[in-house]
Amino acid sequence: MRILTGIQPSGKLHIGNYFGAMKPAAELQDKGDAFIFIANYHAMTTVQDGPALREMTADVALDFLACGVDPERTALYRQSDVPEVHELAWLLSVVCPMGLLERCHSFKDKVAKGISPMHGLFAYPVLMAADILAPQANVVPVGKDQKQHVEVTRDLAVKFNNTYGEVFTIPEPSIRENVAVVPGIDGQKMSKSYNNTIEIFMEGKPLKKRVMSIVTDSKELEDPKDPETCNVFALYKLLSTDEEQAALAERYRAGGLGYGHAKLELLEKINEHFAPMREKRRELAGNMDYVEDVLKAGAEKASALARETLQKARQAVGLA
Repeated sequence: MRILTGIQPSGKLHIGNYFGAMKPAAELQDKGDAFIFIANYHAMTTVQDGPALREMTADVALDFLACGVDPERTALYRQSDVPEVHELAWLLSVVCPMGLLERCHSFKDKVAKGISPMHGLFAYPVLMAADILAPQANVVPVGKDQKQHVEVTRDLAVKFNNTYGEVFTIPEPSIRENVAVVPGIDGQKMSKSYNNTIEIFMEGKPLKKRVMSIVTDSKELEDPKDPETCNVFALYKLLSTDEEQAALAERYRAGGLGYGHAKLELLEKINEHFAPMREKRRELAGNMDYVEDVLKAGAEKASALARETLQKARQAVGLA
């Protein structure tokens, strides 16, 4: 089984990224041939500052390595180091119906938030399809909001295969439903676009301030509270055992637990969970030559597969 996932370097990675993509990717390393790409071409739709993009790309590499990605078991690489995906994206674009892209909710959502409706944003799903199909991935771990883009990939692969012959593996999305949507501090989906994130490697007072700003209802300290409707509890569940969750839920329902107390317990869990990763990241940041070697090795592995796929596609369409 070949597993592939990617993430944009468009800002500091947060808890939603960790539980939605990074942790599942690390867990899948033992289940197949794993590939993770840093989607720096995709990030250009929102990041148009060269030095910033370069820095954020390096940050994502550090974050993934610190969070459990093992370069001995996973090919970690920059999207820009596998240029074959661009020619493949063009080959897919000639079989891509306009209506398929017009139905993509991500484009409409981003335009509604004020992002310029550029071609790159509109055609994003075609390049994403090329990213997935180039290494012939079987499984694509994604957040719930990206499921539609994997469905577009499947549609394009089927249409290309039906038109030109069997070239592409049809991938399946993998979504962990219990963390499909991680709430941000305002209760919406945690997203850099909403500025409502809790960053993975944030520490000290900035982290405490972020956690203490999580939106809750107006119930008083002594009032019973419903843990299942509380953003604080939703995040606590991701970081705790079943027994710890049950104990905190009981305190919610009994009354006498203030949201401030619950937030401090969440803060403790965040620090406990991410402290070893923070230390590892500091060590890696002091050896960027190693990180660069990891990225180059990952790109070589991904490019070898992409070249094979591209050659098959070129032959199928009559370019070779």
